[in-house]
Amino acid sequence: MTIVGEVLAGLREPAGRDDPYPLYARLREQGTVANTADGILVISGYRLAAAMVRDHRLTKRPELMLITAGYGNWRERPGLRLMFNSLLVLNPPEHTRLRRQVSGAFTMRRVAALRPAVQRIVAALLDRFSGITDFVDDFAFPLPVTVIGELLGIPDTDRPMFQAVVRDWTNVLDRLDPTTVDQADEAAVVISDYLVELIALRRKEPGDDLVSALLESGMSTDELVTMAALLLAAGFETTTGLLSNGLVALLSHPDQAELLRANPDLAESAVEEMLRYDSPVQLLSTRSAPADLEVGGQLVRAGERVLMLLGAANRDPEVFAEPDRLVLDRGGEPALSFGGGLHYCLGAPLARLEAQLAFPALLTAFPRLALAGTPVRRDGLALHSHTALPVSV
Repeated sequence: MTIVGEVLAGLREPAGRDDPYPLYARLREQGTVANTADGILVISGYRLAAAMVRDHRLTKRPELMLITAGYGNWRERPGLRLMFNSLLVLNPPEHTRLRRQVSGAFTMRRVAALRPAVQRIVAALLDRFSGITDFVDDFAFPLPVTVIGELLGIPDTDRPMFQAVVRDWTNVLDRLDPTTVDQADEAAVVISDYLVELIALRRKEPGDDLVSALLESGMSTDELVTMAALLLAAGFETTTGLLSNGLVALLSHPDQAELLRANPDLAESAVEEMLRYDSPVQLLSTRSAPADLEVGGQLVRAGERVLMLLGAANRDPEVFAEPDRLVLDRGGEPALSFGGGLHYCLGAPLARLEAQLAFPALLTAFPRLALAGTPVRRDGLALHSHTALPVSV
């Protein structure tokens, strides 16, 4: 087996998913781009990955992966259909039309207006901390779910139900096996049925929420369901990952935690460094070239699939000095954790705001904050986060 084959096999193992960075370093020793035996171009360097994520000529082709895994009829599977009809996978012109209709909800001005509400939510969650607490269950999940729930108009009593079903649904981004796909199907039905009812309610009783606003855009019910489901997943999984990964990084670098505690104005730079150091999204796949293309000086042949290891690119030593250290005032190139180009994460400004407000408040409220057990990683790599994080306050 080649080095790239060994590395990719290692990333599918529990130890590799938990800590992929030694494997990335080994791959980088062979260069920042490598080819697999089955024709996948694996990108681990920052400059090339940055060019790839921003090049609109590379198109999303999930069916290539799905057919290989035996799911060529993915439109008959509710979980796969809900995922692969979303903005995450669509190409222009469908992607352009749908993104334009929702992007107004996530402008910098609109997100900035949410600051007081997010501050109140952060303060209320921290008031409940006592003794030993699970940071994921008591903060990293309820903060983004409350914020995105408010945006979409989901009643607060209904929000907790989505934690398990959204995770079951998004697991297909990491694994395409019969068990995972069956669970994703069941979860997608629950999510879709709920959102269909919510949309029907908002047609009768519009409110000051995103679903009501999108109803005025002319989107179909199916498009609304798919959009709302994707926003739920992004709000839960990536922001929860940013918060939990960021806290583990801070607690393993006490000097940096103290730096942020003493300098809360450093929050913006600190969050960018947390995104770089341990990205909640580690890889982007299923893009391919419709014709021979040169991207960032690299030839991508027609039909060739591209796998971008964002977590590896974010620790490229040619771009980041001492890349395996957390340096909250690092500055420099931005992390690639939210992707780029047409598919740049819509909710990135909101995720950043939540983290920028959460970490200074957390460190100020609990100067003796410490791990109280072993963090438990989510069993995946595409979405890289924790399911349990016990801390003592």
